[in-house]
Amino acid sequence: MAPPIQHLELPRHPGAAVRAREATSRFLGEAVHRGQKVTPAAADITLLVVSELVTNAVRHTRGPCVLDLAVSDGAIWIGVTDTSPTPPQPRPPHVEGTGGWGWILVNHLAQHITVRPSPHGGKTIHARIHATV
Repeated sequence: MAPPIQHLELPRHPGAAVRAREATSRFLGEAVHRGQKVTPAAADITLLVVSELVTNAVRHTRGPCVLDLAVSDGAIWIGVTDTSPTPPQPRPPHVEGTGGWGWILVNHLAQHITVRPSPHGGKTIHARIHATV
């Protein structure tokens, strides 16, 4: 059986991260229902990473973004494609909660991250989460 795959196009809208989290939660639930091993902790980490990547795409680019998810080989695979070719840059976090934490969190929580140019001029950020943490 092929691994479950989710592909979701998201508009550049403040509600995109909420929609991405909801779709991710459903996707992970369906994956578990199909026999994939995904622990609650791995699901929580995935939801946070998806939320941060989509929020950053909406906040720091001019166009829509695409979320791709897969569960295979003991890992949850996340891909977020946006319209900016500029790779994410860490910035000092604001202690008052106004930003700077997202990329730090993603780098801390994911086991592997790559940033590659996308065919349409933007970039795709891929993150891998162990499914059984």
